[in-house]
Amino acid sequence: MADKNREKRDTSGFKSLLKRASTEMLILLTLRSGSMYTYEMMNTLERLSGGYLAFNTLYIAIYRLRELRFIKETERVLSDDNRVRVYFSITESGKEYLENLIEEYKRFSEVMDIIMNADSREMRGA
Repeated sequence: MADKNREKRDTSGFKSLLKRASTEMLILLTLRSGSMYTYEMMNTLERLSGGYLAFNTLYIAIYRLRELRFIKETERVLSDDNRVRVYFSITESGKEYLENLIEEYKRFSEVMDIIMNADSREMRGA
């Protein structure tokens, strides 16, 4: 019985969906401050979120954003440990896309707040 109750309270799947839905926006927000390589972006997001948002990889989202020309490769640097670090930066169209994402996110959040704060009479249409 304890395992079933734990499953009912487990929100990790929901968190995972929210994280996946906002990954592109988070990458663009990070790159808005300047060019970075992937691992640096991941560390920045984890640090800024106080550890709440940790990513195993960002490559799928980065490839998509690059394909859409919202980000671009700006530099390749060979690190001290002989790894190639590929730096990315946000493009002008990426900045426009980010502003649209931010507006949509804010509107969605506002609507969710309205619904979550509705009382029972409002829920019933009274």
